[in-house]
Amino acid sequence: MSSPTWKDASGRILLFRRPFHEYSMRSRVTLSQMPLSVTAGITAFLILAFFPETLMNPLFISFLLSQGIILLLCYAVPWDKLPYPAFLVIPILDLVSIALGREGGQDSLTGISLMAVFPVIWLCASGVFPKTAVAISFFGPLAIIWVPLLIRGDVSGQDLARSFLLPVMMLGIGVSVTVMTLSMVRQQRDLEEKDTQLRLVLDDSKGQERLLNTVLDTVHLGVLAVDADGNDILMNRKQRAHHKLATPAGNDDPNESELLVFAADRNTLVPTEQRPVRRAILGEEFTDYLVWLGDGIKQRAITTSARPMRDQDGNFAGSVIVFSDVTELVNALAAKDDFVSNVSHEFRTPLTSILGYVELMLDDDDDLTEYQRGPLEIIRRNSERLLTLVSDLLSSRGGQLIVSPRAVNVADLVRASVTAALPRATVSGIRLMADAPERLAAHVDPARISQVLDNLVSNAIKYSPDGGEVVVALRSEDGHVVCSVSDTGMGMSEQDQEEVFAKFFRTAAVRNSAIPGVGLGLSISKAIVEAHGGSVSLRSEVGEGTTFTFAVPA
Repeated sequence: MSSPTWKDASGRILLFRRPFHEYSMRSRVTLSQMPLSVTAGITAFLILAFFPETLMNPLFISFLLSQGIILLLCYAVPWDKLPYPAFLVIPILDLVSIALGREGGQDSLTGISLMAVFPVIWLCASGVFPKTAVAISFFGPLAIIWVPLLIRGDVSGQDLARSFLLPVMMLGIGVSVTVMTLSMVRQQRDLEEKDTQLRLVLDDSKGQERLLNTVLDTVHLGVLAVDADGNDILMNRKQRAHHKLATPAGNDDPNESELLVFAADRNTLVPTEQRPVRRAILGEEFTDYLVWLGDGIKQRAITTSARPMRDQDGNFAGSVIVFSDVTELVNALAAKDDFVSNVSHEFRTPLTSILGYVELMLDDDDDLTEYQRGPLEIIRRNSERLLTLVSDLLSSRGGQLIVSPRAVNVADLVRASVTAALPRATVSGIRLMADAPERLAAHVDPARISQVLDNLVSNAIKYSPDGGEVVVALRSEDGHVVCSVSDTGMGMSEQDQEEVFAKFFRTAAVRNSAIPGVGLGLSISKAIVEAHGGSVSLRSEVGEGTTFTFAVPA
C-alpha cells in the first residue's frame, strides 16, 4: 500500500498528495482514525508526565491498549474486501474505548469525553445511514457519561442534568457534519455527472477532430484555415506540401510577402495584398483565383477559393482557403489551344486556295454550264463554311481580340443581320423581327459587332426547331448601346447557363439532337463584347426560350 504522505523538493512532508477518495479503503480508514490516535497518544504523554499514578488504573490502561489495537485493525484489516459500511465498527469501538479512558483518567485529566467528537464526526461524515449516525452522535456520548453513573448507583438528577450538555453539543456537531456531508455528496454526484458528460463530449470532440484530420489529409486539395488575425488554425498535409513548394530556398520560415506566388504569366510575383491568403484575411470571398507556386520545373498551377467564417454575432472570425492543383489541366488546355491553332493555320492555306480557284472558275460564265455551276457553288459554299469555322477557331485561340472602333449606326447593323437571316428563319417557320430605332450611333467595330449579332440571331433560329418567334431589340441605356436577342425555343437549364460561354460547350439537349455546331460562337461573341468594354448576360428557362443581352459603351 502506498503511503499517503510524501516530501516535496524542499524536503517538506506533504499530506494527501491526491484527493482523499482516491486512496484505498485501508488508507482512508487509517487516516480517519489517526486524529483520535494522536490525541490518545498526547493524553498518554500528559498522564505519564504529570499523573503517573493513573497508569496503574486498569480502565485507563484498557483505553490505551484499545486505541493501539483499533489503530492496528485500521491498518491490518482488508476493508476493501468487506461490505462497504463495515469500517463503521471502528468509530463505534472508539466510543467504547473513550468510555474506558474517561472512567480510568477523569481523576487526572478532565475532558477526555470530548474525544468523542472524533468518532462522531467520522460517523456523520461517512454519509452512510445518516439518521443512525445522528442518533449515535447523541446517545453515544450520553452513554459514555450516564452508563458509569448508573452502574455506580450514586446518580442524582443534578448529575444527569449536568452531564447532558456534552451529548447535546455532540448532537449539534453531528447534525452539522451530516448536513454538510449530504450537501457535499450531492455536489460531488452532480460534479461526477457533469464530469462524465464533459468526458463524453470531449471524447466525441476528439473523435470528430480525428475524423476531420483524416478526411482533410485524404482529400487531394490543400486546406488552410486562418483566424481574423491571420494566424493558422488548421493546415492539412496537401497544403503543407504547397507551402513548402512556395518557400524560397534557404528560408525556413518565410512570411506571406516572401513566398513564391506568381501571376498567370508564371513570372510576375503577385503583390502581397492580392495573394489568396491575404485577400482571405481581409474578408474577401472568391472562387477559382489562379496563381503559380514555386519556380523552375517544380512550378505548379493552383486555383484558390476562400470563404469567410463568422462568429455568433456575425463578425468576421477568420477564413477557409482551398488550394487545388490544376497544373495538368492548364497544360492540357495550352496543348489543346496550340493544336487548334496549328491545325487551323494548316487548314486555312489550302481552303483559301480552293476558294480562289472556285471563284475564278465561277467568274468564267461563258464556259460553264448549269450542270457544272451547281457542283462549283456547292464547293464554294462548303469551303466558305470551313473557312468561317477555321476563323472562329483562330479567334478562340487568340484570347483578347483586337477591335477597331469607329462611328457607325448600330441600328443599320441590326437590320442587316436580321435581313441576312430572314431566308433561314422563313425555312424554319420562325417569325424574325427587328425592334430598333432609325438611328443609334456608337463607336464600335462594325465587323465585330455584326459577327456578334449574326452568332446570336443564328443561335436563336437554330435552337428554335419547332418554330416560334425571334426578336432583336436595340436601345440606348445609361450611355450604353444595349441589344437583346430573344427566342421562344428550347431554353437551357441553370447548370447549362453557367457554362454556356465556355469554349466548345454544347448543352446535353443540343448534343442529343441533330443541330450542328462546335460550341465557339458564344465564346467568341463574349470576347468581342468584352474587347469593346462591354458585357454579355442571358436569361433562359427550359421549354420557354432564351434571351441574350449584350451592352457596349456608346
